[in-house]
Amino acid sequence: MRWLELVLSVGAGLLLLWGILLLLLWWARPPDLTVREALRLLPDLVRLVRRLAADRSLPRGVRVRLWLLLVYLLSPVDLVPDVIPVLGYADDVVVVALALRSVVRAAGAPAVQRAWPGGHAGLAVVQRLAGLGRR
Repeated sequence: MRWLELVLSVGAGLLLLWGILLLLLWWARPPDLTVREALRLLPDLVRLVRRLAADRSLPRGVRVRLWLLLVYLLSPVDLVPDVIPVLGYADDVVVVALALRSVVRAAGAPAVQRAWPGGHAGLAVVQRLAGLGRR
């Protein structure tokens, strides 16, 4: 019986921690960015991250962060399973936003603009996602 209580306690603790982390990720997203708007950009965002990660002109720490982000995005293990409608991809959007903000601070906005594979409207959304505001 003691093992069962231990397993249930650890499971409940992990579930609580997961919920808190989800709330923190949702709170950290840009306030004017909708999940639907960001989800449309996911393929271009993955290409952007890959291009930036391969850019040798960026500092090594930035490239390592980007490779880790790519591994997270391509991994089948997520904070929220992708089978849950809308919320399944929301954690990916928030993690990408936080990583892009970090990369833009270290590498600068011109690196993001050079590597962006999509159109101008998509770049404007990515700039908001990265915390650059409207340009």
